[in-house]
Amino acid sequence: MATLAALEYHLVSYRRTWRSSVLSSFALPAMFLVAMGITVGHYVDARSTAIGVPYLDYIGPGLLASTTLQVAIAESTWPVFSAFNWIRTYHAMRASPLTSGDIVRGHLLYIMLRVLLAAGGFLLVLLPFGALHSWWALATPVPAMLVGLACAAPCFGFAAAVGNDGYFAVLFRLAVVPMMLFAGVFFPVEDLPAAARVLAYGSPLWHGVELCRAATLGGPTAWGVPAHIGVLLLWCATGYLLAVRYFTRKLED
Repeated sequence: MATLAALEYHLVSYRRTWRSSVLSSFALPAMFLVAMGITVGHYVDARSTAIGVPYLDYIGPGLLASTTLQVAIAESTWPVFSAFNWIRTYHAMRASPLTSGDIVRGHLLYIMLRVLLAAGGFLLVLLPFGALHSWWALATPVPAMLVGLACAAPCFGFAAAVGNDGYFAVLFRLAVVPMMLFAGVFFPVEDLPAAARVLAYGSPLWHGVELCRAATLGGPTAWGVPAHIGVLLLWCATGYLLAVRYFTRKLED
């Protein structure tokens, strides 16, 4: 119940700001699909059949997974840092019966709901483009939420540990942007050099892309569904433990 109380705070806050997320959940994915899937995809489809499906169908689930990553990262960097250092929301929560673990879990649950809405919105955008080829597409929000949690949880620990929000620019340049470019969203990871493939395989986004693409296209994944889910759960568990540790240190020491 304490975790739900922490979640309630974020839901009440989101009730006042949800309109600002509509653009990012529906309009931006549609524009990106037109720009990359149709405009660029026309040239890709005319010159190569290596991926086996139209480029829009290939890139759609990758963009869905990367969109959920962006939502998760955006909600777990500056908002978390702000709640510690600027508006001190977490300190107010900790002054109540809520524990540091309750605060972490409540906020992570909120982010998973945000990711779920983003994934659902992206699926609605993909539908009229004819990019959904299997009923398994309805399960796409599950790996999307795993990607969101796998990225948000360690970012919670990072945001709690740093003393300056300037570190988030480093996070985006060294982790988020490379993941989006080289984790199989736009082209197969197998085309990368061996060293780059190893980094891609270790990123949560690649595993999410594989699961989302298999769901929308109705095909197999590179490593098998259990292996991809296992890696994502490992990221989630490790990130959660780090988040609780640094939240506890920040709020109770």
